Amino acid sequence: MKSVALHNLGCKVNGYEMDVMQQMLQEKGYKIVPFDEAADIYIINTCTVTNIADRKSRQMLHRARKQNPDAVVVAVGCYVQTGGETVVQDEAIDLAIGNNRKKDLVPILEEYLDGRTGRDTAVTRIIDINHTDEYEEMTLGRTAEHTRACIKIQDGCNQFCSYCIIPYARGRVRSRREEDILREVRGIVAAGYREIVLTGIHISSYGVDRGGSELLKLLTALHGIDGLDRIRLGSLEPRIVAEEFACSISAMPKICPHFHLSLQSGCDTVLKRMNRRYSSGEYFRTTEILRKYYQNPAITTDVIAGFPGETEAEFEETLEFVRKVQFYEMHIFKYSRRKGTPAAVMEGQLTEAEKGRRSAALAEIEKQMSHDYRAGFIGSAVEVLFEEKKEIDGKIYWVGHTPQYIKAAVEADGSSDLENRIMSGRVTGFLQEEIMLFENGVSW
Repeated sequence: MKSVALHNLGCKVNGYEMDVMQQMLQEKGYKIVPFDEAADIYIINTCTVTNIADRKSRQMLHRARKQNPDAVVVAVGCYVQTGGETVVQDEAIDLAIGNNRKKDLVPILEEYLDGRTGRDTAVTRIIDINHTDEYEEMTLGRTAEHTRACIKIQDGCNQFCSYCIIPYARGRVRSRREEDILREVRGIVAAGYREIVLTGIHISSYGVDRGGSELLKLLTALHGIDGLDRIRLGSLEPRIVAEEFACSISAMPKICPHFHLSLQSGCDTVLKRMNRRYSSGEYFRTTEILRKYYQNPAITTDVIAGFPGETEAEFEETLEFVRKVQFYEMHIFKYSRRKGTPAAVMEGQLTEAEKGRRSAALAEIEKQMSHDYRAGFIGSAVEVLFEEKKEIDGKIYWVGHTPQYIKAAVEADGSSDLENRIMSGRVTGFLQEEIMLFENGVSW
């Protein structure tokens, strides 16, 4: 029995695909071992979203080669798709598998093992991702988590933001068939999972390759699955949240009132340089629509600090905008120059020190907004899906999340097993800055 060590880099989509690949390997009899142990085969699911991600991908591949020089080292995914000759000539890599071939990992690996005679360059299995309309069907049975499962519904992106390499690494939008999604979710629910997270490269584009958005139709079908308690949406494009969309999903109680709306900048001139397809005013109207149909929804976002040419005045516009919206959480990224994108050759590249200063200023605002949002739930009735038992400040607690994705904890009584149970109760205060204290109510 050959041993396999896997390591994942990157986004939730990569995580979903890695879970499926591990499942496929286990079904074929491979033994899965920790990545820091000696293994016969190392598989790294790579990322290429930034130059730093490229470097981390290379580092993990070379680390695997160093751990066992005789092992087969397999590079999979986005870095492979865009790396070209750099990947082919890398002596750390034996086998390179691009996107849309991950479903064939096991037969490609076994074909390689059967014919292995040494190497001068990496053996590659890479398609032209920009000229395929095939969705790579992969189905998940279980995940490392026991309460929540990510479900991939589409791949690819047609947006071509000026800073982003993903359309070149993942190709154009390709939507998964609704019947395949429903079958997977029914299987996940039968395995005991109570919450799903819909993920993809650009889930707002689900269905556009078939003539128009089908996300609302899919949500309606998922909402009808018995035994599924929560549906959480991945990152949404602001423009999809129109009145009809918000009104429709607000009538579906299983959909969590937690909306991640990608912003990137609160300044219209910067948004234009980024090739984002909305204005700050349009974005703000989206948040107003959500707050019209939901009481205190969790609105989270991504913001890039220090985009090329961003003046101090433009940055101040972003600071004022995020204060105006009052996000629950912001994921803040210092702009990372990515070769092959229009932004990489723009004038006005900022220093790392300046990007760091702006990132810190955003983080300070985010910290206060996040605290204020959580504090607003003190005294309120909430439902918590408990996920794990952990020690906090010397005591044992059960920890889980509300539908708004607020982390909450209740002290364990020594006998009750709350894993994968939903409890209704009340928030009584802060246990830690990012964990609210929960008072028991009724469970189901």
